[in-house]
Amino acid sequence: MEKQYELIYTIVNQGYSDIVMQAAKENGARGGTIYLANGTGGKEYEKFYGIEISPEKEVIIIIVENKIKDKIMKAIYEVAGLETKGAGICFSMSLDDVYGINTSSQDTKE
Repeated sequence: MEKQYELIYTIVNQGYSDIVMQAAKENGARGGTIYLANGTGGKEYEKFYGIEISPEKEVIIIIVENKIKDKIMKAIYEVAGLETKGAGICFSMSLDDVYGINTSSQDTKE
């Protein structure tokens, strides 16, 4: 039976990627990729949501098995969601094909 994978995207204010990765790893993720980005929207979104929006962002992408996706996303949102200083959003996308992820020494394509 093939494993199904999901790609979790998390976008947080700069400086909060470490707590995102810690929460993800504590809930089954093996690692992720972090890159810097700049948000747009600024003042008009700040007024709409009533939160401070920082233009400097960190984007964290994590590939996980779909059976642990919800657990990881909930943990991430608890530590870095919109109600926190991380002011993060988190979403996922299904992946059709994934090469290069080995969950055991016998797996070559998943």
